[in-house]
Parts: sequence; C-alpha cells; structure tokens
Amino acid sequence: MVVSPILGRKRYRNHPSTGVWGRNRSPEDQPAFTEALVSGRSAMATLGPMTSTSRSALRLSLAATAVGALCATTLFAAAATAAPAANPSGKSISVTLAGTHATGIFDASAAEIPAFDATTDTLFVVNAESGAVDVLDLGADGVPVHRDTLSVAGSRAADGSTVDEGAVVNSVAVSGGILAVAVEAEDKVQHGWVLFYATNDLAYLGGVRVGSLPDSLAFTPNGAYVVVANEGEPADDFSSDPEGTISVISVPKNRNQFGRLDQSSVRTVDFRAYDEGTPLPDGVRVFGPDVAVPEGHETVGYTARNLEPEYVTIDATGRTAYISVQEANAIAVVDIKSASLTDLWALELTDWSVDGKLDASDRDSGINLRNWPVHGVPMPDGIATYRFRGQDLVVTANEGDAREWGDFADVRRAGHKSITLCEDAFPNAAELKDNANLGRLNIITDLGYNAEGACYNELYAFGSRSFSIYTADGERLFDSAGQFEAKIAELIDAGELPAEAFNSNHSEGPSFDKRSDDKGVEPEAVAIGAIQGRTYAFIGLERIGGVMIYDITDPRAAFYVDYVNNRDFSVAYDEDGGDWAAAGDLGAEGLVFVPANQSPTGEALLVVANEVSGTTSVFEVTPTR
Repeated sequence: MVVSPILGRKRYRNHPSTGVWGRNRSPEDQPAFTEALVSGRSAMATLGPMTSTSRSALRLSLAATAVGALCATTLFAAAATAAPAANPSGKSISVTLAGTHATGIFDASAAEIPAFDATTDTLFVVNAESGAVDVLDLGADGVPVHRDTLSVAGSRAADGSTVDEGAVVNSVAVSGGILAVAVEAEDKVQHGWVLFYATNDLAYLGGVRVGSLPDSLAFTPNGAYVVVANEGEPADDFSSDPEGTISVISVPKNRNQFGRLDQSSVRTVDFRAYDEGTPLPDGVRVFGPDVAVPEGHETVGYTARNLEPEYVTIDATGRTAYISVQEANAIAVVDIKSASLTDLWALELTDWSVDGKLDASDRDSGINLRNWPVHGVPMPDGIATYRFRGQDLVVTANEGDAREWGDFADVRRAGHKSITLCEDAFPNAAELKDNANLGRLNIITDLGYNAEGACYNELYAFGSRSFSIYTADGERLFDSAGQFEAKIAELIDAGELPAEAFNSNHSEGPSFDKRSDDKGVEPEAVAIGAIQGRTYAFIGLERIGGVMIYDITDPRAAFYVDYVNNRDFSVAYDEDGGDWAAAGDLGAEGLVFVPANQSPTGEALLVVANEVSGTTSVFEVTPTR
C-alpha cells in the first residue's frame, strides 16, 4: 500500500525541515497532544490492545468473508463496506505535485471547476468571484500559468438576451476545441445561459438560454451534445422557487457552423410527470415550502419545482446522462438522443449503527470513531461514470446538503430542545443528546419524525461521509462508509498527518475536529481515470481538503490506494485574517483527470480546483511498477 500525502506546499525530498508533518517525521516530533487525542478514541475499546492496522484488518476479514460467501456466483456482489487488504494486481500509483496557480483570493470561490483542452494544453477554471473563467497554460512541466481571463458579461445569446454584469459562472466543459460555460443570471431564479467559445483563440461562438441556475454541464464523448443541470434553487428569501430542469443542447460540428446555433437547439427535460400522476419513486425526498415560481415563469407543480438537478456525468457511449438531484437524494437518468427522463432512483442510506463508524461530535475532546444510531443520507454532489463488463456504473461523492433559505431550514442539532427522541426507539435518549455524543450532530428535521408521538424514532444526518458505486438502475455495489475518517485517523497514528487534520475545516486553521458534528471530511467531487489497466476514483474532500484515491477496477471490492493533500495544517488563519496563503490548498471543489496520452507532461494528471484558497493544483499520477 502506497501512502504519500503531500501535506505542505513543497515536496518533502527538497524541504525536509518545513515543519510539515509527513513521512520523514517521526511520531515523537508531533505535538504532545496528539497521543492524548488519539488515545481518547473509544471505537475499538472492546478489541483490546491491538494496533490500528490489526483492528482494520480484523474488520476487513469479517466483512470480506461474509460478502464473498453470499455473492461468489453473481456478476455484482452485494454492497461492501470494507476494502481488501492488498492490491491483487501488485500495481499502484504515485501522485506528486507539479505546480499550483494561486489567484490570491481567499474564501470567495475563485477556483471552482476545472476543464482541460488537450488541443491547446489549456486549463479553464471557473472563477466565480470574478464571474469569469481563468485561462491557464499547462506546459511540459505541468505547472499551470495564468494567460488570460475570459469574461462572459455582455455576451448576446440566440434568444436576444444579454448576459448581465452580475452573472456568475458555475461550470465549464471542453470537447474538440470548444469550451462550454454555464452561467447563472444575476437574479439566480431567472433563466441562465450556456455560452460557447473556441479554445484556441477564446473567440465567442454563440450562446443559448437554459433553465434557472445552470450548475453543471458536460459534453457527450463525440461533442454532439451538451447536457446541463439547471438547479433551480429558491430565492434567497424563499419567496419563489423556479423549476428544476435538465437541458440537452445540440452542438454544431465545428466552430464554423455555430451560426446555426439557435434556441431550437435546446430541449428541456423536466419532472412535471410526478405532479401529473406518475408515482414518485420510494426514497426520493420532496420537502419544504410550496411557493410560486418567479414572476413570468410558466406555472408548474410542487415536485417539479422542488427537485434540483446538481451535477451531470455522461456515459462512455454518449447515450445516457446521469444527474445528481442532491437534496432529494436521487439520481435522474436521461436518454440524450430523445431528451427524455428514463429513470429516477434514490440512493441507499448508510446505517451508522452497523456500516462503519463516525465521529459525531466536535466537543468530545478527541477522535471518537464509533457506531451510532444514525442514518447517513448520501445526497451526492459530484458524480462520475465508468464501464464495467459492458455496464454503466455511477460513482457518487456523498456530500450532503441542507436547504436553508429565508426562515426555512431543514437542519437542527440533535441535542436542541425542540428535538425529542422517542423513548421506545432511544431508551438512552438523555445520554445520546449529550454534546459529546450526538447532541452536536446536525440532523435532517423532516426525516424520522413520528407525528403521532411528536418525537423522532430515527435520526438522519446530511451526507454519508463516503463515496459509493451504483449500477445504472440504482443497486449499490460499494460504499466506503466510515473508511475516510478511519484512514485519516490511521495516518495520524502513523505520523503521516498531524492531529489537527482530523475532520478539520477549510476556512480556519488549525481546526481539529471542527467538522465532526456536521459532514466530516465532506466528499465533494469525484473524477475517474485509468492507468495501466486499473481504474481509479479520485474523491475530493471539501473540508479537510485533498483527494482520497481508490482502486475501483472491481466495483465489488474497491480499495484505498493513497491520500494526497497540498495543505499545511499548522498554519493559523480564519475568515478574519492570518497567513491563509501559506496553508496551501483549501476546499477541494472540482477535479479533472487528464490521461497520459493527452497530457503535456506525458504522464497522467489530476487537476484540483480549491474554492477557499482560490488555488488550482496539478498533480502527476504515475504507475509505481
């Protein structure tokens, strides 16, 4: 197993005395409180004096034996929650920092979503703070260098509308020398735009109007279509709620044909059928105030307004798009050729009483990984697809997201006086509501409530602090459950991460354990890449930062490979000041994998855009043997 975290902004071999904890530092060099924090962990108390590696191996052995016995004759095994101990291929990868571009803008979403154009060796990175796209050259050394800024304001679309000055860029995608840009209107409930540019000279080619708040977009592999998730968030005061939709745009074959682009090139997929008699699939969450659409919009039903498409991924054939509908905890499936919704399925929950362990409190004075009577609701943000034995698989980064607009909020701490736990379901309710246990955990207020008893008989938390792999029709094959938090704790045990890293926050440092009460490491984004016949998932962690890397070649037995993080956890900063620039990368938001045959360095690349630090880092990903 290869573990090579990049914890500071410089590589260890050149800077062995940077003060950043890493593989060249002994555990004795760490702050004295590390041992006390880790020794406070109660998760494995019943196993006796075993090492963390032994405890993990024991859990692994039991889980792997059970799964193998039940599923040996099927194409897909039942969902696994623990990984094999070793890589059966004997191969692995090394991830090293090539370079970073820094905008110098802190906590303002100055680097969000990256896209790479292999025809010009150019990175396009969403800079939401400036309402523009940063254009970065990528040379043979892999170091990103700022060349230009692409502003979208004033662009005229095919329907005659003009992009307003306060418009916000949300996403970018590239195919065949064409850049597509998703643009949110200054008044976010109004319809947005998708604009097209040539990647070689940044010439504006044309644009079309799409739904409210276009949040993500993707090209089909052949470049013939762009699929857009129009989130349709409510107004900030929840006075109106636009329809959530998915746009399918027919794209001209080359830049010379963009004169043919007009509004008829856009087809819209909606969820109106669920207000017209089609049963909503079990587990798809529809909730919150029933308010009107914005003035001037077509009137639609409650469900069509409530569902909010978040992120788009498209399968390798270019026939099918999968779209996360985050707050609803669902995946929408769209047939691209017909621009029709073919499926909508809910994601499976993580049962924290059996499926892995988590630290649920920021006031328990240590790392306290244990089972709790709580369900994690995945609510993925970023998703990706890959093929296994001729079938589409969907990989989800299970972030979780609350809805808080105006006076409405679907989140409250479990220990709040308004949260009553049903005595028959929780006989130890007073103990659970203690701040060191579940009292600080943010729960979902509309789930698990027993109206007859005026109490909660189940508790549900935002996100599952994991990544998962699903079949195209929603069968879960794998869920990492508590592995991310457990792995961070193991790296702390081994002296490869400082104690401050555990469930830390991106907007302040040091911030040990600050996110345990909310969504932990907060998986945000996922990218997939193939190297030497193996398939890897790269999962960006928004709060602690960095990227977890798993081998997902066999989706039934995905396993941990590495964790990399270009962050110095010892740097003191917060929203009011401090040397945040010295902390490195903060808030991994968007990832893109560049295959070796498209890379200017000749090696595969992983690009990570970090919204809090406003940095874009490029890593080389190379096979180790």
